[in-house]
Amino acid sequence: MFSSKWIVRGVLSFVLSGTLALAGQAAQTQDLTPQQQDIQRDKKDFSQDNRDLSHERADRNADQGDINHDKTDLHKHRADRNQDQRDINHDRRDLNKDRAERNQDQRDINRDKNKLARDDQKYGDNSQQAKADRKDLRTDRTDRNHDQRDINHDRRDLNKDRADRNQDQRDINHDKRDLNHDHADRNADQRDINHDKKDLRHDRKDLRQDRKAAARAKHR
Repeated sequence: MFSSKWIVRGVLSFVLSGTLALAGQAAQTQDLTPQQQDIQRDKKDFSQDNRDLSHERADRNADQGDINHDKTDLHKHRADRNQDQRDINHDRRDLNKDRAERNQDQRDINRDKNKLARDDQKYGDNSQQAKADRKDLRTDRTDRNHDQRDINHDRRDLNKDRADRNQDQRDINHDKRDLNHDHADRNADQRDINHDKKDLRHDRKDLRQDRKAAARAKHR
């Protein structure tokens, strides 16, 4: 019971002290002249404008950093895309060259088959001419198979480089969208900065005028 009573007294004392403090502050405000109250309001507006201006400048600088980063990414992805396109062009040349060689090997094989058939008929299966024809046929088939493997390899490279080129192009498109968005944010922040500067100049003018009015009222 004793402790509860002291707790209640403590709470009442805290509330009473807070009420007295607010009353004192209100009385102090009421004691100020209208010019002094205007000066206080102008000072608060001036401080708030300074804070807003600092905040908008920080946002503008952050957006500029994002823009610079996006430009770096865009240049890098463009360089990658261009390199991939050069690789694609190189793969196409290799593929065309290997196809031409494969086709020539196939023509050589067809010629060797016809020559072997003629030599078999003319000289016999075990003749030196027939043996030479079979050796040429094996060599041309080996060359043809090797060219076909090169063609398959070139196709895989070409497909991979095309996929890389397409991915780089998607990255470029994404970078452009980010860059446009960051430009818009930076421009909006700059407009806010310009607006805050106007407010700041206006509040400075009001503060000077209120101070002059307070000085004139004091000397009357």
